Amino acid sequence: MKLARFNGGRLGVVVGEEIADITRLSGCDPQEWPAMGMVRLIRDFDALRETFAAALPSLPRFALAQVRLETPIAWPNKVIAYPVNYHAHGREMQAQYRATNQGFFLKPNSSLSGPADPVMLPAVPGREVHHESELAIIIGKECRAVAREDWRDVVFGYSCLLDMVVRGREERVFRKAYDSFCPVGPWIATADEVPDPANLDLKLWVNGELRQSANTRDLVLDIPGMVATASAVMTLYPGDIIATGTPEGVGPVVDGDRIRILIDQVGEMNVDVVQGELGMSEVFAEPYVPPIIKQN
Repeated sequence: MKLARFNGGRLGVVVGEEIADITRLSGCDPQEWPAMGMVRLIRDFDALRETFAAALPSLPRFALAQVRLETPIAWPNKVIAYPVNYHAHGREMQAQYRATNQGFFLKPNSSLSGPADPVMLPAVPGREVHHESELAIIIGKECRAVAREDWRDVVFGYSCLLDMVVRGREERVFRKAYDSFCPVGPWIATADEVPDPANLDLKLWVNGELRQSANTRDLVLDIPGMVATASAVMTLYPGDIIATGTPEGVGPVVDGDRIRILIDQVGEMNVDVVQGELGMSEVFAEPYVPPIIKQN
């Protein structure tokens, strides 16, 4: 199934060009805060799946083009991100480390946004904001110390993710934590929809120009390794998001740009870029020197 949030926290199953409303069946209250409906759905999905499937023909439906899709998981316990997880990206950024020997970092929930939300560029003159296209792995069960061979038991599904960043040498999380700097969507494709996540084509365009093109088989630390590494350190919970890292081809975006990310069997998301007025701090008062120059 493809599961989505839409129109103010409602939950739905995407069927072709329509979305069937499963809000009532899932027991979700769209008005609750924090918005935990999708997290509970993921936790209870095994018990609810047959109910959803049986009810689909009679559920209220809406055209996808007429609804506002939102980030699928608004309040995960955590967003786990692996840096420099493609060798080619490591070379272009002159990074001597890889995800296999660096570990991960965390992005705040407040950075999450959805396919209908623009990326808001912070007002940091002289700095570039770069796009980073990534596969999102959605955890389905509470787990700790997951063995590599058991990774499928705890993965619920997959989504498209953009890990936006102010380029520089300051703390990585600081530069990646801005509101709207983690668009996820347009929905969650459950694991059965993606039989071989180790062989997915991933592409990103800016204004129709192809910037990034790779396959998940090129990951340095593979999906079993990412699940095992994260769960070795901390308990993973339903709805936790793991960002796999970005391939080569990262580059700047500016006001008025449109980013398109497409992942085979998972989905496609188109996000506008808008210049904001907030975000300046004393950390960015001085330009970074020397400038970061990408290598071929």
